[in-house]
Amino acid sequence: MTRKQKRLFSIGGVMMVLAVAAGLVLTALSDSIAFFMSPTDIAEKAPSPSQRVRLGGLVEEGSVERGASQTVRFRITDTVQSVPVTFTGLLPDLFREGQGVVAEGTLSPDHVFVADSVLAKHDENYMPKEVEDDLKARGLWQHTGEPTASAPATPAPHVGAGA
Repeated sequence: MTRKQKRLFSIGGVMMVLAVAAGLVLTALSDSIAFFMSPTDIAEKAPSPSQRVRLGGLVEEGSVERGASQTVRFRITDTVQSVPVTFTGLLPDLFREGQGVVAEGTLSPDHVFVADSVLAKHDENYMPKEVEDDLKARGLWQHTGEPTASAPATPAPHVGAGA
């Protein structure tokens, strides 16, 4: 084998190892990626049952039903469409009807969103940025003149767990 052939095999081997490593990294990352969708997006084009999604919007008034063993059913709306959500676990303290939330999970075959985590706004001036941007894009944003996620207010002092 000549020096030129050895060099080509070495370069080919390194390229093959890099391609396998990149493929493994992309495969591992694909499991943790969750795309943001609004209820209208899900109504127009439902994701596959195995695809992780972040569903954002407002908790629909009168839709929260607390069941046994920490199971909660509610609807998330963007004022155009709404999606039923089921969540088993402890909800954030600030979770309530009419407030902005982002739920992460999957859409079941019967079109019920099964959330494994729910994030609620942290104060009265906050709405998740994705939800705010989606409402603005649809022309449904009603700005109240208060700061939002894109223009945060002065942070409140942190209160310790013992307070």
